[in-house]
Amino acid sequence: MSIEPEVAPGQVGIDAKRLAGLDEHFARYVDDGRLAGWQLVVSRDGRVAHASTYGWRDMEAGLPVEPDTLWRIYSMSKPVTSVAAMMLWEEGRFELTDPISRWLPEFAAPQVYDRGSASAPFTVPAVEPIRVWHLLTHTSGLTYGFLQTSVVDALYRKAGYDVLAKTGVDLAQASRDWAALPLLFQPGTGWGYGVSTDVLGRLVEVVSGQSLGDFLRTRIFEPLGMADTRWSVDPDGDDAKRLAALYVPSPASGKATRFDAIGKYALEEPAMQSGGGGLISTAADYDRFTAMLLREGTTSRDGTAGERLLSSRTVRFMTRNHLPGGVDLDRLQTGGFAETTFEGIGFGLGFAVVRDPVPARTPSTPGTYYWGGAASTAFWIDPAERLTVAFYTQLLPSSTHPIRPQLRQLIYSALTD
Repeated sequence: MSIEPEVAPGQVGIDAKRLAGLDEHFARYVDDGRLAGWQLVVSRDGRVAHASTYGWRDMEAGLPVEPDTLWRIYSMSKPVTSVAAMMLWEEGRFELTDPISRWLPEFAAPQVYDRGSASAPFTVPAVEPIRVWHLLTHTSGLTYGFLQTSVVDALYRKAGYDVLAKTGVDLAQASRDWAALPLLFQPGTGWGYGVSTDVLGRLVEVVSGQSLGDFLRTRIFEPLGMADTRWSVDPDGDDAKRLAALYVPSPASGKATRFDAIGKYALEEPAMQSGGGGLISTAADYDRFTAMLLREGTTSRDGTAGERLLSSRTVRFMTRNHLPGGVDLDRLQTGGFAETTFEGIGFGLGFAVVRDPVPARTPSTPGTYYWGGAASTAFWIDPAERLTVAFYTQLLPSSTHPIRPQLRQLIYSALTD
C-alpha cells in the first residue's frame, strides 16, 4: 500500500518550504553514502501533509525507495504488542498488577543476578514478582543478549539469545528459556531494555488463546487496514522486490554497506513471532497505526465513528509516565542501549514519554510519546500539536547517526501556527 499527501502542508500549519529543506538535509545522508535511502511521513490532524522518499531501497539492484517499500521496523513492533495487551486489559482479562506467573508459570520463582561471572553467577530470589506492568514499562529485569554491558546479557548469549533468537525456538520456549536466566535487577527497581515485550507477546497468546500473529492480524491489522504488515516476506513472491535491503556502516569508510547476514531473515518465516522486534511494515500501514493512537483509539480517519480498538482513556493512561516515583529514565536506566535518550524522558505502557524536552536539548512537547527500531526507523506522536511523524531507513544500529534529534529539530521548526 502506497502513501501520498492528503492535504497541503500550509492548510495544517506546516511550512512547505521548510519541509523541502528537511528533505534536502536528509538527501545529503544518501548522497554522501551514510544511508542507502529513506522514507518520511508527516501527518497533522490525522491527514498526511508530507510524504517523501529518497535514495535506494536496494542500492546494489538499483531499486529506488517507493511509497510502498517494505521496511523491517524491529522495535517499532513493541507499541503494537503493547496495544494488543491493553486491548485484553480493557476486557478485564488481567490487571496490570497481576504477577505474570499466573499465566506463565515458568516465572513463578525468578532469580536476580547479585554478583559473580558469566561462568559462575550468584543469584538471589526476587523479592517482588514480575507483574504485567513491569513488562509494559521495561522494569521487569529482563534484558537483551546483544547489549554486552552486563554479566546477565552474557548469560543470554550463552543460552543462544544474541541479536537473533535461538534457531528454531518458538515464543513459548523462548519465554521458558528467559525465565530460567537471572534478572538484571529486582523487578520494579530499574529500567532495562530487553525481551519484556516479547514475554508480553507470549502473555497475549496465553490469555487470548491465539498466536500473537493471529491476534495482531484479526484485532489490529485488519480493522486498521494494515494489509502489508507481517512477520516475513515470501522470497519467491512479488513483494520480495519491495523489501528494502539492510545495511550497516562500513568500519573503514562509514558508508552504508549491505548486511545480508541479518537482512536475509526477513525472507524466512520465523519460528518465534517476536512482539518486541519481528514485524515488517510499510509507511502507509504504520501511519494508520499512529493515526489511531492520535485519535485516541479509533480507526476512523474521516470523522465517522469507526471501530474503536482502545478507549480514549486507555490511550491517555498508556502515554503517561509510569516509572516508579514518576522519575526520568535517567534515574532508573541500567546503562545499556535503548531506542531513546534518557534525560527528561519517562516511560509509559509501551512508549517513551517526553516529560521535559529541555534536558535532551531537542524540541518537543511534554506528553509526546514515541519509539524507534534498530535499523534507524522512528516515529513520534505529539497530541498537543496533533502531529505524527515517522521515518524509515534500514541502517543498523540506530545509534549510528543523529537522525532522530535532527528530524525533530527540523519538523518543529516547520510548524507555523
